[in-house]
Amino acid sequence: MNKSIDKILELAKTTLNIEADSVRNLQNYINDDFVDTVKLIFESKGRVVITGIGKSAIIAQKIVATMNSTGTPAIFMHAADAIHGDLGTIQKNDVVICISKSGNTPEIKVLVPLLKTGGNKLIALVGNLESFLAKQADYVLNSTVEKEACPNNLAPTSSTTAQLAMGDALAVCLLDCRDFTSSDFAKYHPGGALGKKLYLKVGDIASQNLKPQVKPDDAIKAVIVEISSKRLGATAVVDAGKLVGVITDGDLRRMLEKTDSISNLKASDIMNATPKKIEAEELAVNAMLLLEQYNITQLVVTEKGKYLGFVHLHDLLKEGII
Repeated sequence: MNKSIDKILELAKTTLNIEADSVRNLQNYINDDFVDTVKLIFESKGRVVITGIGKSAIIAQKIVATMNSTGTPAIFMHAADAIHGDLGTIQKNDVVICISKSGNTPEIKVLVPLLKTGGNKLIALVGNLESFLAKQADYVLNSTVEKEACPNNLAPTSSTTAQLAMGDALAVCLLDCRDFTSSDFAKYHPGGALGKKLYLKVGDIASQNLKPQVKPDDAIKAVIVEISSKRLGATAVVDAGKLVGVITDGDLRRMLEKTDSISNLKASDIMNATPKKIEAEELAVNAMLLLEQYNITQLVVTEKGKYLGFVHLHDLLKEGII
């Protein structure tokens, strides 16, 4: 490799700037066709079938994934496969989006007339408004770029980035039309940290832990045994099922620093009567925010004042809530 570090850095920054400018320029192409496309898909009783060939096919798959995850049913159909049997994928009420930079590839020229014959509405996401695809489409989403980021102006770079960004704009507008909420999002993303942030509740975690508790009149020895045996670093002080306080291992250390004799002390003497707590119905991610805010490691979990257990920092980290 005979390229200098400065040359590599310069080319990397140039690439990003060219692609950023290409995406920024798409704002000028958001017009009535874009609005009509959003309305058409939103009101459709079918799915969105997105097709393309080469790099555009890869972009099509990503847009399909984004739509599916945000409430718009979509499927991918490769343009080359479509003209060799997969055209049957398209159903009566489906809307078809065809992605192509040139709009003039042989596969597109074969496919488009077949789509028109089926009576499905055709959206062209295309970078050439004078192309065969653009002229045959019912609506055109303009993804024209001034140049590719490739130094030879050949490899699809800016053009595919622009296609992707235009697809995201379409998906987000449809998301908004559907009043798609974080709760809806959670239904489509139940796995991984993202899903857990959106649906995992504090009560779900607390129910898996041991439930340390003592009475207000219990001796300090009983408090120590309870905290030690349940391994959560704290115990609730409960009176007739109602939370009246919390004692942490830190409270025990501070007590020992100040008191020579603990034989006459009770749980109520050293408990914190106003502990940091959280309702069981709260999302686990909100528990993490509270732990960070107060620089503590556990929260007591309640339900309308009734003690349910604890949620610990380690529980949240184990669940990927970070």
